[in-house]
Amino acid sequence: MMFSILNMDFADRVKERMKALKISSVELSQIVGVSKGSITHWTNGTNQASGKRLIALANALECSAEWLATGTDPGLDHKGQPADGAESVPVPAKSVAAAMVLDMLNKHAGKSLNSAAQQRIAQAVADSLADQHVAAERPNNVIPADFSRNQPRKGELLIPQFDIRASLGAGQVPTDYVETVRNVIVNEAHLQALGIKYTAVENISLVTGWGDSMEGTINDKDPVMIDHGVKEFIGDGLYLLTWLDHLYIKRVAIMDAEHFKLKSDNEKYDPQVARIDDVTIHARVLLIWNTRKA
Repeated sequence: MMFSILNMDFADRVKERMKALKISSVELSQIVGVSKGSITHWTNGTNQASGKRLIALANALECSAEWLATGTDPGLDHKGQPADGAESVPVPAKSVAAAMVLDMLNKHAGKSLNSAAQQRIAQAVADSLADQHVAAERPNNVIPADFSRNQPRKGELLIPQFDIRASLGAGQVPTDYVETVRNVIVNEAHLQALGIKYTAVENISLVTGWGDSMEGTINDKDPVMIDHGVKEFIGDGLYLLTWLDHLYIKRVAIMDAEHFKLKSDNEKYDPQVARIDDVTIHARVLLIWNTRKA
């Protein structure tokens, strides 16, 4: 099917900028701070980024959010490049802090990123620091705080919240679903001591348990660590899945060649039989943080 580049939609604009910057979906997801599934949905036209994610995506793709969302911007051409006669926005010089972040990426967290992606992350830090400096010069009533501890240290992993809505496509998220924990930093050695194995660091995320069907194992609002690199059944265990367009965390086992057995740990719920073809596995559950009121 042929189409004119002048009639690009949101997905086409994202792919155009990714191609121009030679950046992969994995790299883009890490820079923007979303799952690879979100990038896939943005590039295949399933949905469109908005709000803070649109801004973060535009910054990562080095174009304006207005152009990315609508395809029009007085200062940019149809490819998101500065239009003829428009002044290019100068890129601020990297600060010492950004250089330190880049060094950290090179030594520890950036092994899966190419140099261009690492430079973009460092530049984003530099730009953020510059914005904070400008804002600090204006009088305001904001109480300053040090959020530097939100960054992982050597031997630690930053585990982000999993974008359930993007990963499900047409699936249904429970109406009472509340994200209890957005991000958490854990000690990698502790996970290893617990025997936690995962496909890759970037595939570890958090979701929040809901309802009482898994009560005793996963209680309502318990944070749950998952590996969304697992997209198919790899043995009996707990999985995040959709069945008949509804989202579940269930204990899954093979019943026969055509069916799964979906079991709830709360005994008041009977086991269910599901056709394998009707089940979409999104992730495997690795760890549950059980929360209790003091």
